Amino acid sequence: MIQQYLGIPTDYVVIGLCGIVLVLIILLIINMVKSSSLKKKYKIFMSGKDGISLEDSLIRRLEQVDDLVERTKNAEDDIDLIFAKLQGCFQRFGMIKYDAFQEMGGKISFAFAMLDERNNGFIMNVVHSREGCYCYVKDIIDANSVVTLSEEEEEALRIALEEKA
Repeated sequence: MIQQYLGIPTDYVVIGLCGIVLVLIILLIINMVKSSSLKKKYKIFMSGKDGISLEDSLIRRLEQVDDLVERTKNAEDDIDLIFAKLQGCFQRFGMIKYDAFQEMGGKISFAFAMLDERNNGFIMNVVHSREGCYCYVKDIIDANSVVTLSEEEEEALRIALEEKA
């Protein structure tokens, strides 16, 4: 009857249907293998856990993630605050020891420069003599002094400016 309607011999139709059935059987076997593998993975995932304990575990992990996000934000805020405060701190230093007077030895006089990030600060010059010890402080603004600097003070300032912050 198929041969009358389609003009195809019955043998070819049967062979074609057998081929389709064979392909379907192969697909069914592949599907069963994948399903079995998925069941094994699911059993391993759920082993020792019931639905409630798994849910509790997930909630606990999410709370830990939220806590870590909050801690990270707090740490970033603290770092920003530290950097803001650091700009006003002395970061560069320069010191030169020298003999203030020819009769004194040992280079016990010194000039000491302290500068912040913007090259503002001061130079302290301590002059030691037989009669006593004298300390002078000169302000530094933008790496310059309003008052004339001595040779030793200029050297201490140069050392401080060359130092890497």
